[in-house]
Amino acid sequence: MNLFADIKTLVLDSLQTLQAAGSLPSDLDFSNVTVEPPRDAMHGDMATNAAMVLAKQARMKPRDIAQALAELLVADARITAVDVAGPGFLNLRLDPAQWLAILPEVLRAGTDFGRSPMGSGKSVNVEFVSANPTGPLHVGHTRGAVFGDALASLLDFAGYAVTREYVINDGGSQIDTLARSVYLRYLEAHGQEVSFPEGVYPGDYLIPVGKALKDKVGDKYIDQPEDVWMDDLRNFGTDAMMALIRADLALLGVKMDRFFSEKSLYGTGKIEACLQALNDKGLIYEGYTDPPKGKMPDDWKPRKQTLFKSTEFGDDQDRPVQKSDGSWTYFAPDIAYHHDKVLRGYDELINVFGADHGGYVKRLKAIVAALSGNTVPLDIKLTQLVRLFKNGQPFKMSKRAGTFVTLKDVIDLVGPDVTRFVMLTRKNDAPLDFDFDKVLDQSKDNPVFYVQYAYARISSVMRKAIEAGVDVSDAVLLDADLANLGHDAELALAKKLGEWPRMLELAAKHHEPHRIAFYLFDLASEYHSLHNLGKTSPDQRFWQADNVAASHAKIALIRSVAVVLSAGLGILGVTPMDKM
Repeated sequence: MNLFADIKTLVLDSLQTLQAAGSLPSDLDFSNVTVEPPRDAMHGDMATNAAMVLAKQARMKPRDIAQALAELLVADARITAVDVAGPGFLNLRLDPAQWLAILPEVLRAGTDFGRSPMGSGKSVNVEFVSANPTGPLHVGHTRGAVFGDALASLLDFAGYAVTREYVINDGGSQIDTLARSVYLRYLEAHGQEVSFPEGVYPGDYLIPVGKALKDKVGDKYIDQPEDVWMDDLRNFGTDAMMALIRADLALLGVKMDRFFSEKSLYGTGKIEACLQALNDKGLIYEGYTDPPKGKMPDDWKPRKQTLFKSTEFGDDQDRPVQKSDGSWTYFAPDIAYHHDKVLRGYDELINVFGADHGGYVKRLKAIVAALSGNTVPLDIKLTQLVRLFKNGQPFKMSKRAGTFVTLKDVIDLVGPDVTRFVMLTRKNDAPLDFDFDKVLDQSKDNPVFYVQYAYARISSVMRKAIEAGVDVSDAVLLDADLANLGHDAELALAKKLGEWPRMLELAAKHHEPHRIAFYLFDLASEYHSLHNLGKTSPDQRFWQADNVAASHAKIALIRSVAVVLSAGLGILGVTPMDKM
């Protein structure tokens, strides 16, 4: 049940009625007509911009359209009042019974309430994390992991067939560096004194990898040149790091559906075939790139390269795919990888990158547009930096990692649930301050606590009712007489529940799972206000021993809140807490 969608349908039907009567032109575009909560709840339950967005097309005054539309809307039994505000906005007030009718819908559907058919089974690939397999995940990866996983869950809830994917960047020079770093730890495991030159990975996490290599090969590689051990240590080190990364993801509750190896593109003809496909479309040519922006490097000179015509698809410049010496640029395997995803038949692609990958957005969008013939949209979400604080000071780096705070460091301090929720309390493209003291604070200022406390409070009410011998199962609550509800705070809570399906669709449409966290905080706030009202108004307490009928109605309301809180927390990957 999506009451906002139902009323929007009423608005559109009413506009068509006006068209049929000749009061509106017949060739109007209704795509920008919205029905949403008003900015100020004092103005009503819903607002529509219909008159405002149609006025220019219809060559009419907005208020004239609004007045005609209002007369039709107020005739509907669900609507008790329609007010024309300002230049032509329409504010609608609904019969309170319409909001209360949502409660049995929630109880029947359970945590599936609000599931949307908008995805219609369309397939979407969400590629996220994809950290280089050279060490444990750090706090920046943590934000991307939480965002990507929550987005995937949100899209699944909205009816999409979702694939969570991790690209293993095992084909670049960083893997050579990893192999050399593992070799140093291998020598150290044999009792040798080693130094760590600039450019290798010095973190302690490679100590057990060096010991494991010793256990496997003994002294086979001692005093041997690189060409003897490099290939083996590339594979050994990559496998060890991916095992570490999988373990880190498991701590966070993230499970990938697919791991894609970049190395699988090399020596298989896939890169060549992909570029040939682009060449056949006339999108590959030999040419020169523009000089670097800013200060010109002393050794820069124009070199003829193989370029992709990415400017034809909105990029700032054409991008090199093959260097003058015949080697591939970093962009070439990216092209082949995205070609592979297009060939797999996904209806939509989403990439979640760190903020430092902003320069890749236009070129990747261009290549997917070229490869798919503009049929497969690619959305790239950038996650901004996370700033860590503890005891009022920036959190120190991890010795284990060598240069950064690890995902495991964060989980060890606050747990996966707090970590996940906090990572979604800001929009992905805004910096996030993660204060270890504040996220564990038990106050309204801590959204994690505030939402969990609402669920725990409701659970406590349910337990007390059961202990008193009252049946508060969903089957019984479905028959509750909701006429016992009518206080403004009760209706406000029911209205907030009614926003859930609409908010889910908006969050899924815009790929913004942080909206879920924001909504849950607002829902919890409405609940706490009603709960606290019972402290001074006994007739507003949820459990009333002398009035079981009223108790059932009130508990049906808060049980519905618990259901939606559980569903929302589930999308975020957070476990609701029955007790706190």
